[in-house]
Amino acid sequence: MALDPYRRLLRIPGLPTLLLVGLLARIPSTAVGMALTLHVATTLDLGFAKAGLVTMASTIGMAIGSPLAGRFVDKHGLRPVVVVTTVAQAVFWACAWALPFPVLAVAAAVAGLLGLPVFSVTRQCLAAMVPEPQRRSGFALDSMLVELSYMTGPALAVAGVTTLGSGPTMAVIGLGVTSAGVGLIVLNPPTRSADEMAEQAVKVPRRQWITPAFVALLGTVAAATFVLTAAELALVATMEHAGQTAWVGLAVAIWAVYSLIGGFLYGGLSRGFSPLVLIGAMGLLTVPVAWVGGGWHWLVLALLPSGMLCAPSLSSTVDMLSRWVPAGARGEAMGFHGTALLVGGAVSAPIAGAVIDGTGPAWAFAVAGLVGVATVVIALPFWRRRPMTSTALSRSAAPRPEGGSAAAEGTSGVQGHEVVRALENDASLTPMGEPPVLVEDAPLRQEGPAALT
Repeated sequence: MALDPYRRLLRIPGLPTLLLVGLLARIPSTAVGMALTLHVATTLDLGFAKAGLVTMASTIGMAIGSPLAGRFVDKHGLRPVVVVTTVAQAVFWACAWALPFPVLAVAAAVAGLLGLPVFSVTRQCLAAMVPEPQRRSGFALDSMLVELSYMTGPALAVAGVTTLGSGPTMAVIGLGVTSAGVGLIVLNPPTRSADEMAEQAVKVPRRQWITPAFVALLGTVAAATFVLTAAELALVATMEHAGQTAWVGLAVAIWAVYSLIGGFLYGGLSRGFSPLVLIGAMGLLTVPVAWVGGGWHWLVLALLPSGMLCAPSLSSTVDMLSRWVPAGARGEAMGFHGTALLVGGAVSAPIAGAVIDGTGPAWAFAVAGLVGVATVVIALPFWRRRPMTSTALSRSAAPRPEGGSAAAEGTSGVQGHEVVRALENDASLTPMGEPPVLVEDAPLRQEGPAALT
């Protein structure tokens, strides 16, 4: 596979810096859940049930706050939002270690609501800085960096709590999150490209991009994290039941390497695949892992096919979202994407735990994979009625000169043909090799299903 896509990508001015800042900013963010869990369970000695309540409160706050932060970024720009969330995080982490449990639970929810939107902001800025034909490679590279941050952050949190204690570890996390916010404030990457800035005054109503197809896309995002979270819990439970707990860290690390390899290969391909294909395949390939025996080595090897689809699956959903949503709403849409990721993982954990306790860890693999496949099947009918591309939406919302003459703006028919050509040339919009749905230029007032076809 050629490295040219990545070479061209890293030549874009400012992009390497954005990716580096995004990686360093995500590491403390990924350590938050583990640090709070260990602080409540071990330092406060309140057990893992109450620790789970604190992390649940934080997760609920983040799920609500992510699209809100994105909406404010769209409306007011990046810096004001990052300043507010950075100050909120600095205040929380400066005193979290000293708070009693009830206050800590409430504070964690508020801190989640005002969380630094580093994941969604990085993707939003990447979409603005990278030309559309290169975005698939860009989002694949970003997914690999996210994988690295999740490999690093929780491990550092565990090492810090066990060696330094939860107080110093939480202080370091607070310093890291605050530094990440300051870095984003100084860098201030663009959230829209130069061409998109020219269309900034054009506001596309939510009904034009929050469509059944968009909701179906979020459903597949949640399904992807459901599969991954349930499979990880099943892997840990299987190894624990076999008395091989000492190798859990290595097994999870190898699985993460599979995702890195898959993301690297996917980003270098000449064309991408629909998220439905990738997430459906990931779920389908997870099901047979339930019947693998012979030790953890074989179990980890059996996870290779589905593991390699992890980063490609998630990056393809971000790429698709960036094509469907107009630039003026991209931050809010990326926030909804982040919420879908959180919801999938949050729903998966108790369901997988119940399956593991009731029928054994092997069945958790099967349930995880079948849920992924079922979600893709449910999403397929809505996917066929997907919205216009983001460019077409912006053009259709642009004000027309009085009289709407062909001479004034090239006629609406020409505009409609431009939309058709954009869809025909965009292979990633075509799920499972189906012919593209040609969306003619429609009046902005049009609502309901007819506006999508």
